[in-house]
Amino acid sequence: MNAILTFLKNFEDSEPKPIRSAKIARQRFSEKPSETLPNITENYNGATLIPRSEHSVSRQQISENALKVVYKLKKEGFDAFLVGGCVRDLLLGREPKDFDVVTNALPEQLSRLFSNCRVIGKRFRLAHIVYGRDIIEVATFRKSSGESPTEAEHHSKEGRILKDNLYGTIDDDVWRRDFTINALYYNIRDFSIVDYVGGMADHKAGLIRLIGDAGERFREDPVRMIRAIRFAVKLGFKLHDDCEKAISPNAHLLASVPAARLHDEVVKLFLTGYGVQTFEMLRHYGLFEILFPAVEKNLSLEDSHFPKMMVIHALKNSDIRFAENKPVAPYFLFAALLYEPMLQRVREKVAKGMAESDANFSAASEILTQQIRRISLPRHLSLAIREIWNQQAKFEFRVGAKASKLLVHPRFRAAYDFLLLRAQAGSASQELADWWTTYQKVNETERRKMTQPQQTPKSTKSKKKRTYRRKSKTAISANIEP
Repeated sequence: MNAILTFLKNFEDSEPKPIRSAKIARQRFSEKPSETLPNITENYNGATLIPRSEHSVSRQQISENALKVVYKLKKEGFDAFLVGGCVRDLLLGREPKDFDVVTNALPEQLSRLFSNCRVIGKRFRLAHIVYGRDIIEVATFRKSSGESPTEAEHHSKEGRILKDNLYGTIDDDVWRRDFTINALYYNIRDFSIVDYVGGMADHKAGLIRLIGDAGERFREDPVRMIRAIRFAVKLGFKLHDDCEKAISPNAHLLASVPAARLHDEVVKLFLTGYGVQTFEMLRHYGLFEILFPAVEKNLSLEDSHFPKMMVIHALKNSDIRFAENKPVAPYFLFAALLYEPMLQRVREKVAKGMAESDANFSAASEILTQQIRRISLPRHLSLAIREIWNQQAKFEFRVGAKASKLLVHPRFRAAYDFLLLRAQAGSASQELADWWTTYQKVNETERRKMTQPQQTPKSTKSKKKRTYRRKSKTAISANIEP
């Protein structure tokens, strides 16, 4: 590939001296003519500058690799700001999960400045500066699209943004952001915070407020609705009235969002320690039924006038594991969410005369296919979900060698945890869960005893002794032929 790039650059370049370096060829070949942007912003139109003495963000709290990026951009004469969740979390005294940088350097310029740069994205072009496992995401300032026919093509009929690579300045970029608390810019030049939209005031008041008209912003990107829920639960903030009122009328727009994009958002919703609260808020605003239609339909059906608790127990367990710094597998949570809808489908098929084994396979395929239309599930996740479901029936076999074979299955531990979850929710017997808990703890000899078939107890009633009549000698001799 490097040789091809070098050849192409040499072929189109008018310089007499050929380019021997593949790296230089790749950089020059990727250059495209683009608009020239000012390097340093001196005036922030309408913004409030909060000096270092009036906020709590310190460079000591910032990732070393993020500092490398912003200082290099500053050295090269570009603007460089930390923005978004990292600034918000630092103001709250929390450790940010990642650090996002925004600059007026274009993606092509970033590719030339950083040898460890990878430009990604089509709808929204970004640069990833890679330091081992640590990735610093760098975005170029954006601006809102205008009303020209060409720029109108960047939106769908519903108003959703399809392409967002119109570059601008920091004065333009702030209006493309979603919430005021995510629109605070930390300036590396003087360590101040630039606030255009009252983000600091909302931060202190604990408010989730959209920048601009809430309905319009949700139509531009419906994912902002579930992001609003996630931030409100995670930060303990309250939704602003305008934001709250605009969610339910626009909830149906989530169905138009690509399923692949929703996968990552849903994982953030339920696997970051606030699953139960998030679930309740999503249902309250009508968003959960868009994300999980089969689950919502099943939750409306009660078992003997009692609400179904499988989903609540699964989310509680995930929250506890997250708090204890234990791993939480996405496939396990999806298996728990979709299990009862799958069982309901099995019952319907069995009632129509289908064999139970066939009904299980068919129901699992239908539920997973329906769910994948809304939220993408990579193949390895859907296979893991099927394995967990399939092994639940095998836990009933506790006699002979089947129990020992199940114990060494690669997915046994996840299936066993799922059995415990079913027992909590009343979907499996506690006696069965206790038996498997004990079976794992005892030694091999005890395991053999536990899997022996139960012998039927011997009857205490004495058997009647059978007597045989002995034949007389006369009868014997009479039977002898002469």
